[in-house]
Amino acid sequence: MSTPQPPEPSAPQQPLSDSDARLWAMLGQLSGIILGFVGSLIIMLVFGPRSAFVKKESTEALNFQITVTIAYVVSFILMFILIGFVLFLAVWILNIVFCIIAGMKNNQGLEYRYPLTFRFVK
Repeated sequence: MSTPQPPEPSAPQQPLSDSDARLWAMLGQLSGIILGFVGSLIIMLVFGPRSAFVKKESTEALNFQITVTIAYVVSFILMFILIGFVLFLAVWILNIVFCIIAGMKNNQGLEYRYPLTFRFVK
């Protein structure tokens, strides 16, 4: 009977180039339009360790998408008194607009900080 061998240590991941970091940061921002917080969470976990810029921007996108999700839940609850429909539409439009602005800034290599966002993840 042989003893199990410990797994081989994996090679450290290569850091992302500047253009790749800008691309993944931008995709982390834009993924919120379709995937909600899941897209930015995946990018933060996969590419965040390889680039400080991607880590910071995908974390910002994740926090914004969590805030948007909370706003959607609140608007759904308020739909019973009819004001929720207006709130839902406003949150939907602001989500699209802010994600596009953030994606454009990240593609230029600039940081973007969302307004009115709770910072749950650091």
